[in-house]
Amino acid sequence: MDKSKRLFLKSKRSFRRRLPPIQSGDRIDYKNMSLINRFISEQGKILSRRVNRLTLKQQRLITIAIKQARILSSLPFLNNEKQFEKGESTTRTTGLKKKKNRFLN
Repeated sequence: MDKSKRLFLKSKRSFRRRLPPIQSGDRIDYKNMSLINRFISEQGKILSRRVNRLTLKQQRLITIAIKQARILSSLPFLNNEKQFEKGESTTRTTGLKKKKNRFLN
């Protein structure tokens, strides 16, 4: 077979269709925390439609539910736990403490 004809042959690989992230029975609501947590990043940001593989309507409903949950304090606006751990472990010494010691002596 020529190389030119070989380029146009389709590959015979079968692809697995991904399951939709939201099933038909799932209710998109601010009270459904197990569903909402799947669409939030580790930092607490709402993931994009491309990442979530949602339809436009589903993404809008998820966004509204996340915002309602944040306002009602059932979901944090930001998740900065890792930043606090780093901030506590690395304490910086400034020149201010040295100046205080000099005036006390």
